[in-house]
Amino acid sequence: MRLQIALPTALAVLASANPLDGSNPLSKRAALDDCLKTAGVPANAQNSNDWKADVNPFNQRLKYTPVAIAVPTTVEHIQGAVSCGAKLGVKVSAKSGGHSYASFGLGGENGHLVVELDRMNKVTYDSATQVATVQSGARLGHVATTLYNLGKRAFSHGTCPGVGVAGHSLHGGFGFSSHTYGLAVDWIVGATVVLANGTVVNASETENSDLFWALRGAGSNFGIVAVFKFATFAAPSQVTAFQINLPWNSASAIASGWAQLQDWTQNTMPKELNARVFGSGSQTQLQGLYHGNSAALRTAIQPLLSKMGVSLSNAQQYDWMGAFSYYTYGGQVDVTHPYNSVETFYSKSLVTSALPTKVLQDVGQYWISKAKSNSRDWFIIIDLYGGVNSAVTKVSPNATSYAYRDKLYLYEFYDRVNSGSYPSNGFSFLDGWVKTFTDGLTTSQWGMYINYADPTMSRTEAQNVYYRQNLAKLQQIKAQVDPDEVFYYPQGIQPAK
Repeated sequence: MRLQIALPTALAVLASANPLDGSNPLSKRAALDDCLKTAGVPANAQNSNDWKADVNPFNQRLKYTPVAIAVPTTVEHIQGAVSCGAKLGVKVSAKSGGHSYASFGLGGENGHLVVELDRMNKVTYDSATQVATVQSGARLGHVATTLYNLGKRAFSHGTCPGVGVAGHSLHGGFGFSSHTYGLAVDWIVGATVVLANGTVVNASETENSDLFWALRGAGSNFGIVAVFKFATFAAPSQVTAFQINLPWNSASAIASGWAQLQDWTQNTMPKELNARVFGSGSQTQLQGLYHGNSAALRTAIQPLLSKMGVSLSNAQQYDWMGAFSYYTYGGQVDVTHPYNSVETFYSKSLVTSALPTKVLQDVGQYWISKAKSNSRDWFIIIDLYGGVNSAVTKVSPNATSYAYRDKLYLYEFYDRVNSGSYPSNGFSFLDGWVKTFTDGLTTSQWGMYINYADPTMSRTEAQNVYYRQNLAKLQQIKAQVDPDEVFYYPQGIQPAK
């Protein structure tokens, strides 16, 4: 791969900053602070209110102490921060929304230079090209609101307004538009990237195409994306939110009901329908958004209702932003800095093909015997992800580094406490549930999703389950653009040797 390298417009050689001896990155704090100041990079003062807010992780179970927190407002600031980290041997971690379940935005360990991007959140739209330019610290609710206000435009992404656009879209980005329009990663048409050597490059299908391929599925490993270019579509004028109560109250009911839903998802589910099963200790529902009016939804979903012997519990018609707001459950949509949402939890993910009968039976039994007896605030989300009409699966498997175009389901397993610490004996609950799935599947039938990172896995295991058949090529590109692992986290891609 030939990279078209631009000369840095920030300080490329910081002669006054000499690497310090010692293996503890925190011992380099004074030198790093001086380096950032010399380079003109804004940074949080140690233990200031901004520092305390930016270091506070979404997952309170995983708190880490950075060496420094840079708060850039320009591409040049990002360059300066990366150059300082590389010069002093301090690992650099980009933090966009801060929603990493494993706190990888803070480094996933102590001693990183965190580049806090959420002050860079500008969104613009070019009506001539129908392309949006989005700074990488913007959050999804802000992006959705601004694009709608600028011309009733949209691109496909998730529904949580506080999630940062960068990590979400660079690693997939599934939501209630994905069955219709694909993943967020599929709408990226260009990126401005700061590399480990402090230079800035553009990446697209025609510029640095190997890097562009790698960014779209494994982007946190190769540089810091400062600015995205997203293609957009006209936001539908009518969208209908719906719920269907599922009588999944026994293992046999889960197995039989899921089998019926599976057949429909694979062969019948209309492109306009976006749905998930949401299960918790109190209820199980099929939830989603239909891109069309409520009458069209009822017609489209009636074959499933008849097949499963259930009824439409609720259907409410909205405009595009009304539908987005529906699944924020009354929360603020247009979210920018500051942001302080936190929870304490353990999570896991899966991506699987259609499930054999034996797996459906085993999973149903675990759901009833184990999950239902867990008094913590747990849930399982089963996104109806693939099938013959899915936009996700219609994209060529080689188009991006996202590895799971051929799968049927995307799952999130989530187990949280509403106060106090997560119990040390709690991890086995989700570990056991995931094992119930994977024990009955071959390696080619399942993987995991880095946007729901599980930090308990080793680096080797994580790389394999997140990237599968694309890992070798990703490791080669990593060796080309970041051989010294300036952009490192505990489950990051290792450069090829």
